Amino acid sequence: MNRSHVHLMDLPNEVLLIILRKLNNIDVLYSLLDINNGRLDILAQEKTFTNILNFVNTDESSLRSVFQQQITSLILVNNDKSARVRSLKEYTRNVYAHILHFFKNLTHLNIICPYIVFCPGLSLCDLPATTFHSSILTHLSIMVENFDDCLYLLDGRLTQLTTFNVDVYSIESSSTIVHNMNKLPNLKCFSLKSYFRFQQYDLIPSLLRHMPYLEHLTLYLCIRGPNRIIDGTCVQNDILVYMPQLHSFTFYISAYIDISDLSLNLSREHIQQTLINIGQQNTATIVNYLSTCTVECSILSLAFVFDFLGPLGNIFPDIVFNYVTYLHVQDNDPFKHEFFVRIARSFPLLKYLRISNIDPQISAYMKLTSKHIQSYSMIEYPHLISLDVSHGHKDYLEQFLNETKTYVPCLTELEVYLRDLKVMTMNFTREETRRNCAKVKQLIFFEARLDNVGVGVGVGCRPSCQSEILIDT
Repeated sequence: MNRSHVHLMDLPNEVLLIILRKLNNIDVLYSLLDINNGRLDILAQEKTFTNILNFVNTDESSLRSVFQQQITSLILVNNDKSARVRSLKEYTRNVYAHILHFFKNLTHLNIICPYIVFCPGLSLCDLPATTFHSSILTHLSIMVENFDDCLYLLDGRLTQLTTFNVDVYSIESSSTIVHNMNKLPNLKCFSLKSYFRFQQYDLIPSLLRHMPYLEHLTLYLCIRGPNRIIDGTCVQNDILVYMPQLHSFTFYISAYIDISDLSLNLSREHIQQTLINIGQQNTATIVNYLSTCTVECSILSLAFVFDFLGPLGNIFPDIVFNYVTYLHVQDNDPFKHEFFVRIARSFPLLKYLRISNIDPQISAYMKLTSKHIQSYSMIEYPHLISLDVSHGHKDYLEQFLNETKTYVPCLTELEVYLRDLKVMTMNFTREETRRNCAKVKQLIFFEARLDNVGVGVGVGCRPSCQSEILIDT
């Protein structure tokens, strides 16, 4: 018998993992990383990460010391959707606060929450001032439960903070607590994002006045009231005048206006001119009629660097939004096929799409013949994994599930009014919808049509009539 030579990479993953489990020396594991072999690198990282978790729960002081003393920068991706149904205070103590307690020399902490709605936010209300504190942390990115939690983090418990990026789940629910905040001389970079509509706009300028040494400012705000347009003049008087050292200002600020107030100037050109007047030339303005009584006026800096945008209407800037993965579209006028052609072109990385429009896509007398349908360009959304049409007319379900109009090869989650789905798919037997539905594993449906729910509802709000099916394929 000829002697055969078996190389390490000829072994199956199961055998490689058995070998890696025997490598208790962390230095040996690290030596396997970055050797230009993707397969071994992934397996070694899995083993290394498992070791890290085990070290946290063991009494091996030497191993614990390695991680406690040597790690200074930490990036965590939090996919824990279930945490919002548990006690956020317990989660703050057991997870967020424990991170700073365990990693003694941490200077950079970045907690990434890919799910806007379900990510557990840090909640410090009624907890001791020693909760989540550090005398050496300089960079922090985190999501907090409400605006008060943002203020708690700036009350002196993080004295060396120079960069603070915070996503606020709710500004609306903030209390009247007076927080101990002085000027923040160390803070040079600040980012505040809130994707949910709120009324207390004055809280934002009040906070920013404590940051006169800022050099970089990022804001994403959706304001529901009072009934005022946030234009260039407002930005200058409320924000920029208090920041003489500011070098860069990145923003998306939208205000929801009651158009019964005829004294407001809703001209896109007028609003854009106010931005130019304060030196903000590389910007855009959007005026979107959401309903017969509500208009959204938005100002944004270019290039647009946020991953979320909405609600967006029929009229929007002819630019490419390279970072947006979550888009909400809403308008008082129907969305035509050409609109979705533009969406596919302008949002190349789109993963989540929500459609709020109860008007039919085309009138009955304008129904296209099969010949005209064939002349339409078929749209492809190569990255779309989640589609929500529960707030839209059934025509938009037809637009996305009919493969002669749109191709969505990665669609795994569908949110819909059940009756529309049955009619449009001919009770799940229609051939034209088979390919686009082939990979759907999570079906969230509603027994009652949500015709009016979409107007004025923040991201992720769910009526109680929803049901969910997990499809095992």
